[in-house]
Amino acid sequence: MPILLVNLISAIVYACRHFSWHSLIAALTALALLLGFLFARMFALTVQDRVIRLEMRLRLAQILPAELRGRIAEFTLAQLVALRFASDAELPGLARKVLDENIVERKAIKAMVQNWQADELRA
Repeated sequence: MPILLVNLISAIVYACRHFSWHSLIAALTALALLLGFLFARMFALTVQDRVIRLEMRLRLAQILPAELRGRIAEFTLAQLVALRFASDAELPGLARKVLDENIVERKAIKAMVQNWQADELRA
């Protein structure tokens, strides 16, 4: 991304100093390349979050006690993403606390995790 950003800046500067249709097309192409990179990254992260949401809902359905299973749909994506780091042993208690106290900040939820399970497959 830094190279694409430098390329865009260079193309804009060149187009301003030596305007022509060619320099304008070069600047627009540089912008399109940078935007393409940003959108590709954004789409990959969105898909990854959807997979995490699905994975956590399945995990919660297996681990949570019966009285909490009906509340799985109440979790926000941010809560599910933060809870994925909790071990299976502590997940039911954390899930109950997050729902009962309506804790939505990812950092706060992650700070409550005692037995951290790293997610090494993040894109």
